[in-house]
Amino acid sequence: MAFASAFRRILSGSSTPSPIFRSQFAWIRHNSTLPTLTSPKLFISGLSRNTTDESLYNAFAPFGRLLDAKVIMDRGSGRPKGFGFITYGTVEEAEKAREGMNAKFLDDWVIFVDPARPREPPPRQPPQQDPQLNPKPTESGFTTNRTIGWSG
Repeated sequence: MAFASAFRRILSGSSTPSPIFRSQFAWIRHNSTLPTLTSPKLFISGLSRNTTDESLYNAFAPFGRLLDAKVIMDRGSGRPKGFGFITYGTVEEAEKAREGMNAKFLDDWVIFVDPARPREPPPRQPPQQDPQLNPKPTESGFTTNRTIGWSG
């Protein structure tokens, strides 16, 4: 029933958007459930290619004592990758920064602020055995040496 009345208001044009939804990106802030912070380190995504460590630091400095602000750079090209990390002195300061800067504009791009996850170690690969160093015998008992040929 509520859906029908809302639908009727939209069709009639008498619907006025609530102040929460007037901003283009407000629905992101309104509908997102932000996980609680356990670390003072934040992950910042959606950064412009023009964002520097200094501009990131200056944007987040009003929310507390910053220990580190780092824009991650591509090793090959030397250009920013579009994300970075911020480290505050306390979790409370990081929480204020997340609430204050999530889905806001920085250098004309919308940025998103999330808790940083710890770096996962790369998966361990089993050691690769080179077939030329450890040739396996065939059914006949002979081993092959690819550089020389058959040997017995």
